[in-house]
Formats: sequence, structure tokens, C-alpha cells
Amino acid sequence: MSSQFALTKEQVNHFLAHGHVVLHNCFSREAAEELVCDAYQQLGYDRHNPATWEKPLVFMYPSVQPPLREFAPKVWDAICQLIGSEERCTNPTRSVGQWVINFWRGRDEEWVPPSPQVEGWHVDGNFFRHFLDSSEQGLLVVPLFSDVAERGGGTVLAADSVPIVARFLLEHPEGVRPDEFDFANLVSQCRDFRELTGSVGDVALIHPFLLHSFSQNHSGKPRFITNLCISLKEPMEFNRADPLCFSPVEQAILQGLGVSSLSFHPSAPRERIPTS
Repeated sequence: MSSQFALTKEQVNHFLAHGHVVLHNCFSREAAEELVCDAYQQLGYDRHNPATWEKPLVFMYPSVQPPLREFAPKVWDAICQLIGSEERCTNPTRSVGQWVINFWRGRDEEWVPPSPQVEGWHVDGNFFRHFLDSSEQGLLVVPLFSDVAERGGGTVLAADSVPIVARFLLEHPEGVRPDEFDFANLVSQCRDFRELTGSVGDVALIHPFLLHSFSQNHSGKPRFITNLCISLKEPMEFNRADPLCFSPVEQAILQGLGVSSLSFHPSAPRERIPTS
């Protein structure tokens, strides 16, 4: 990392307590606009004519994919701090990620506030069997490429869900396939629900165990974000000789379980799951 203290103590504590932290002014509106214009061109949509916005929700990759560490250096430093170090990351040249563009999802439906009633709660990672220490999804990164107000399609978060998911995975040392999660039961135990709102250039760093979902976009304005996964070279470790070597991602899990260390060993083989 270029800075030992990319995140303040208060920001790290917020991440530990609420499973996410938002950094502001990480890239310029001009830099964002270049990628947004490219997305409209890829789609063939006219940004000034909503009648051309054919799909309510779009997933695709930008045709230009700048490395995140160059596009938003402050974010990269914070990522390295949260996972422990750059050396623990498998993909230091990771790009800005995949577009998730919410043009008008749910605009004609009655508004459902952030709550267990929102559909689609999940944790990311449909390509592997999940264990308490899984390395495939070390951190979720969500940059905002448009201003996002309330009811504007922002990701909804269950900010108290890290301990709940951690306990669930601890109870299943054999691992959990993506289709075996009982997300409805998990989110029913949560009480702290939030919308991810903010301005262009804001970036949310989200714990891999934080339940989240899409929301409705009642604003009439497209919401542009990307979504990228930071994966780890090795499984997480909860029994390090030096407690100072626990990453904040690992600390949040231990804190959620109410222990200072833990000897965890999967009871079944790790498994990659085909997604097509």
C-alpha cells in the first residue's frame, strides 16, 4: 500500500460494526462521465430519451476497463488495508468491474423500503461453495458513477448481517452452495437496513458476508455503478499467532462470532461451481 493509514480508525471501526464503509471523492466526475458515455454507446441508448432504455437492469462489462488502482488509488489503498495487504490479493490489476445499471427497475411497483420484504437478498459468489474462510470473495467494491438519492435504485444493505452470516457458515463446516443459503431466514434476523446513496466518485467497500440486494428505481434517473470482487490468494485465517495480523475483514467475522480467535477447518473439499 502507498499509505499505511488509507482508512482512519473511525472508518475501520465503522466497517467492523456495520460491514461496510463509504469513501468519498475517489475519482472525478469527468472520469466517470467517460465511462458512462461509453456505456450508453455500447447499449445504443439515448441518455436523453428514456423511451430508448429498453432494459430495466443491465449487466455488462465496460469496453474500456482502467485498473482500479490507477483509476482510484485511494480506494485501492483502502482495499489493501481491509484485506490485510496487497500481497494477500490475487488480482492487483483488477479493473473497475462490471456495470450494474438500474435504469428503471420497479418504477411501476409500490415502493418497498429497505427491509426483509425487499426481494433478492444475497451474498455474492455464485461460482463457489462458501465456507467461513473462503478466499474467492474477499471484499465487494461498489463505485458510484452517478448521483444516487433515496429511492434512486441504490443497493440496499443489511448492515448488521455479518455476524448472522458468519454464524450460519460456522454451523456448516461442510460448506454451503450458493443455492443452499436460506437468505429469507438470514435477513429476517436483521434489523439495520440502509440504502447505498451518494455522489459520483463515492465508493462502498463491503464485507463479503454483508447481505445486500437490488432496489427499485423511482427517480427517473439511471443509476450507474460497477461491481467488483476482490479475491484472496489464501483462505482467511482466524487463528493467527499475532492478533495484529488479522485483517479487518477477518476481525469483523471474529467480532461477529464473539471470539478473539478460532481454529476453523472445512469438513468437505472446496468446490468451484460452473455458472453457465
